[in-house]
Amino acid sequence: MNFVQKLRGEFVDIIEWVDDSRHTLVWRFPRFHNQIKNGAQLIVRPGQTAVFVHEGKVADRFEPGTHVLKTSNLPILSTLKGWKHEFDSPFKAEVYFVTTRQITELKWGTPNPVILRDPDFGPVRLRAFGAYALRAKDPVALLNELVGTDSEFDAEEIGILLRSMINSTFADLIAASGICVVDLASNYGDLSRQLREQVLEKVDDEYGLEIPQLFIVNISVPEELEAAIDSRSSIGMIGDLDAYRSYQLGRSIPVAAENPAGALGAAGVGIGMGMAYAQGLPGGGAPAQAPPAAHVPPAIATTWYYAEGNKPVGPFGEGEIAQLVAAGRISVSTLVWSYGMDDWTAASLVPVMNRALGNGPPPIPGPPDA
Repeated sequence: MNFVQKLRGEFVDIIEWVDDSRHTLVWRFPRFHNQIKNGAQLIVRPGQTAVFVHEGKVADRFEPGTHVLKTSNLPILSTLKGWKHEFDSPFKAEVYFVTTRQITELKWGTPNPVILRDPDFGPVRLRAFGAYALRAKDPVALLNELVGTDSEFDAEEIGILLRSMINSTFADLIAASGICVVDLASNYGDLSRQLREQVLEKVDDEYGLEIPQLFIVNISVPEELEAAIDSRSSIGMIGDLDAYRSYQLGRSIPVAAENPAGALGAAGVGIGMGMAYAQGLPGGGAPAQAPPAAHVPPAIATTWYYAEGNKPVGPFGEGEIAQLVAAGRISVSTLVWSYGMDDWTAASLVPVMNRALGNGPPPIPGPPDA
């Protein structure tokens, strides 16, 4: 190999970019002294644009395809170099590949709460986050405004600027929307569309970028406000207060029947208090128009005492006798007494105690003797 062949071997004859990254916007093709061989092949893949820069000036650009580099398809560069005829020598130029496909999976979020004046809850602190996509719309503007002489330009390098624009625009948009907190979720779609349009106005012409997609994924409120909304929803779920009172009354009667030793009277007091409270709720009606509280007569309960160590223990209701029997505190020989009895009597001789003791009926007497 002679000197001329060796020198030509250092010139680039294939220019391409195999993009294995996901967030790279611009990549500069590396070569020795920027020398490109005459007749070299330029391969531009789908989703790419190649831009030639000569001595700091943007020259020619190429869309996807395979191109043979010569004066006929490098008109601007040929003019800058002063070539009048087909050149037969290497030339110097910087080649930048610009990604024109969408770069997705980019995130944004409000670093600090945004204040919304809600018509029901007053000033409310909101936080929001979402996702957006980015694409180079004007490669020349992108090179001039952002890339400069960088050999590689990543989407994250402009991510801080874009997220700041999105957050600022979101704060203005949510403050002017007039949407109450409970209706925000149903307006995510409309708010996302308006947010994208307003952000796009700021980056489209100046930076040569496009935001084809921008979404609001979630808008959150403080936990205290969530609890207040849940409480208001619970009150609203009651609906018809008269029907709610009837429902509560119906539920209390079986409970009271299981403990007749005073529970029914306590339940009546509780029902009356609940009805009085319901009258004070919105929509409950004026107290004068409300039906009178149901009168529940107090139950006449039977109370019992049992003897333990020559001392009376009690009183106990009938519902508690079975528990005392199960605990071994009352047996068949234990003396018991209740109001109306003349004296203490063994538990086995008292019908109520027999039920608790699990004793069966007495034997049926046989026929009388003939």
